[in-house]
Amino acid sequence: MTTTGTTGTEPAGASTPDTAATAAPVDIVTDHDRGIHGYHHQKAEHLKRLRRIEGQIRGLQRMVDEDVYCIDILTQVSASTKALQSFALQLLEEHLRHCVADAAVKGGEEIDAKVEEATKAIARLLRT
Repeated sequence: MTTTGTTGTEPAGASTPDTAATAAPVDIVTDHDRGIHGYHHQKAEHLKRLRRIEGQIRGLQRMVDEDVYCIDILTQVSASTKALQSFALQLLEEHLRHCVADAAVKGGEEIDAKVEEATKAIARLLRT
């Protein structure tokens, strides 16, 4: 007995092959594969922010050179440190959203390596 399907001649109970199941696996090529890092889209903003921090550090050098009061210098050290920490957190977030997410899509051992790498980076940030 036959039933009408896509070709009209499939035996009763037979099904057409699932094209998704029989298709050859497709390699996913991501920005990360092309050498584009998570911070790429905000590169100009990051550079601007780092130049501002660089200016703060030069200001610290100038303060020491001009024999400014210790507490005033320490206040600026604190501000510079907070600016670098804020930058690091933004970069970490972009790393998680881009590099770790990319590894998750690919699966396998790569995701474990990226999570471990991110965990170590977080640990370093917490020590500072």
